[in-house]
Amino acid sequence: MSFDPILFDAEQVRDNLVKGVRELAEKQGFSRVVVGISGGKDSTVTAAICARALGKENVYGVMMPDGQQADIADSIRVCEALGIQRRTVNIGAMHRALLAEFETENSAASGFEVPFSRESNINVGPRLRMTTLRYIAQALGARLVGTGNLSESTVGYCTKDGDTSCDFALLGAITSVEVVEVGLTMEELPRELVQKTPTDGLSGMSDEEKMGIRYADIHSFIRLGSCGDPETDAKIQRMKNGSAHKRSMPLIINPFDAE
Repeated sequence: MSFDPILFDAEQVRDNLVKGVRELAEKQGFSRVVVGISGGKDSTVTAAICARALGKENVYGVMMPDGQQADIADSIRVCEALGIQRRTVNIGAMHRALLAEFETENSAASGFEVPFSRESNINVGPRLRMTTLRYIAQALGARLVGTGNLSESTVGYCTKDGDTSCDFALLGAITSVEVVEVGLTMEELPRELVQKTPTDGLSGMSDEEKMGIRYADIHSFIRLGSCGDPETDAKIQRMKNGSAHKRSMPLIINPFDAE
């Protein structure tokens, strides 16, 4: 099943998102926002919508390479195209310092051993970026804007306490496919960045390779109830069920509700 643009008014959704940011800013009394800029479609579209809503001078784009970032030029290009404020904070030294604390010679006298975990290490980056963005946002009296989309949150393709941590999730109600369609309505954005193959910038794989599922199938599952393949539908449902904890506040164990 493919995306049907007739059923999705990308321009109307774009304008509604702009309006939503303006109304939230007025209601909560803020005028500035901080956005982590990766150079991918989600942060690109998020920054563009915020610039339309609040003015480019009130959008602070933060680039956070972990040592070297092969596509850092794309992140810079986004900021320049939108004319937003920009800053680079390299989290590489912070990442290395954390890992050094778990090396045998450093941790032997500290207690139990913590083995190296590739997946835990991959998720260090998003969590350090969240801490960096939180620091900047609080220092500027700004709100931190989440850039994750509905497709990612549905299957749990996000880092808990990392990219899921924000003051408001701008793209949280639209799928990855729909984010592209919204981005293509914004003439200020380079089309190739809006249509850029999504990657996590951590594992060396594209999002779809790492998940083993196409974004188009997730979109159809969400909007139509099925992608047309029962096995893929079942896989998406398993991922959705298994990642429910990422989409809710921490579970509270209530000692006053025991039978």
